[in-house]
Amino acid sequence: MNTLDLIKKCRTYRRFAQKPISDEIIDEIIESTRYTASARNAQPLQFIVAKSKSSVDKIFPLTKWAGALPPALGTPKDDERPVLFIAVIENTDISANADTDAGLAIQSMSLVAMDHGIGRCILGAIDRAKLSSMFALSETQKIHSLVAFGYPSHESFIEDFSGSAAYHLDDKKNYIVPKRKISDVVKTF
Repeated sequence: MNTLDLIKKCRTYRRFAQKPISDEIIDEIIESTRYTASARNAQPLQFIVAKSKSSVDKIFPLTKWAGALPPALGTPKDDERPVLFIAVIENTDISANADTDAGLAIQSMSLVAMDHGIGRCILGAIDRAKLSSMFALSETQKIHSLVAFGYPSHESFIEDFSGSAAYHLDDKKNYIVPKRKISDVVKTF
């Protein structure tokens, strides 16, 4: 698959098959962050990998899913939960603002995962205080985001934007994601 096709397929998924991700693939997902660009090459990010069922089960209640949908439709059920969480940790003693680095690292992880048929959901609505305590973070470490991974048990489709960017479900509970046209977002100068 070429890179643009991979990017088009790399959507947000919120329901997952309860199939483990191999350690080799997890290692590849994490290794991608090592080769990802970093501002000033400061490399202020660290990652916490939660792959055991017990770890995932401890983290899951500290997350909120699909802000554009009612919880009953957007939150994974017990048999739809992710099988892997990766926390993106910023080291503030290295860089006070690592948003760009975090975004690049998350995209690298996402593309490597999707290349293996693994979907992801980037979670910002999380209980950072409880997760920081659970992960035993220092005062100079802060959680940027949490990324959930698993083999998708639904599909996600792109449709042309027609007045609202809110994603929604079709009659089969697949995600439909409106995207603006290039002509709406690009201006030539």
